[in-house]
Amino acid sequence: MLRVVVMVSGGGTNLQAILDAIDGGKITGASVEAVISNNRGAYALERAKKHGIPAVCVSPKDYEDRAAFNRALLEKVKEYQPDLVVLAGFLVTIPPEMIREYPGKIINIHPSLIPSFCGVGYYGLKVHEAALKRGVKVTGATVHYVDEGVDSGPIILQKAVEVKEGDTPEILQRRVMEEAEWKILPEAINRIANETCR
Repeated sequence: MLRVVVMVSGGGTNLQAILDAIDGGKITGASVEAVISNNRGAYALERAKKHGIPAVCVSPKDYEDRAAFNRALLEKVKEYQPDLVVLAGFLVTIPPEMIREYPGKIINIHPSLIPSFCGVGYYGLKVHEAALKRGVKVTGATVHYVDEGVDSGPIILQKAVEVKEGDTPEILQRRVMEEAEWKILPEAINRIANETCR
């Protein structure tokens, strides 16, 4: 059984997609052992509790500096002995120590077709604002392994989503989540759990 820790900063819709996929048999051979957030108010923590999954907050505000926070975050992740760490809207830079601890065992979902609209500064609505400003006709989402760069690790899955006339960043964000993110993130976890994407 693949032990999964999901890290999330906000509402946790990608987390919910993972939990629904496990419940519905679309992900086999994996279980979510814990949900960790940097944000005490993250609704993702409520989603975890409702599912009977340990929900933990490790906030940078509770530590004197970033190095102390990074150490605490890594120690908390290690407690759950994950085989896979899933960044599902986690808006904190993963410390190099964690990447070294879990090489090839951390994946991230990014709301564009990498290499477009990715890297430093591209997160959340900013990605969709940039896509609309550039006038692209197709956007999408990417699941990739995490390395020490930003959105630079090997790609596992991508799914394209049409950009429609009249789209706002919010409308486009929702469509990318519904049509791409909530499909390919569970699929990537299932592939890893069943050793079909290594």
